[in-house]
Amino acid sequence: QVQLVESGGGLVQAGDSLRLSCAASGRPLRTFDMVWFRQAPGKEREFVAVIRKNGIGTYMAESVQGRFTISRDNTKNMGYLQMDSLMPQDTAVYYCAVALLLPGYWREYVYGMDYWGKGTLVNVSS
Repeated sequence: QVQLVESGGGLVQAGDSLRLSCAASGRPLRTFDMVWFRQAPGKEREFVAVIRKNGIGTYMAESVQGRFTISRDNTKNMGYLQMDSLMPQDTAVYYCAVALLLPGYWREYVYGMDYWGKGTLVNVSS
């Protein structure tokens, strides 16, 4: 079993920055690929960013490219999502999730995660 706890969300203004953290316990984080998702009110959960086990391979959703950065510190069992230039459309509950083996295509990640956190709310006002 792996427990994931997100933190760092809050209410900010457009243009501000936030850094989300995901703390993992139960098993070494280095054995998992990590993905951040988000879910806005009334919408489906969507992929935001992925970082591979070794911390080198990353991929960001087009909507956040150039503004968000994903990283991890396996020595601390921590994952991070740095969010800059936030916009009101970024408002959502953000979830971290991990998988031993990700599906082949990022659109399928949401169906293939092994463990999920409970999420942290990010609210961006205009």
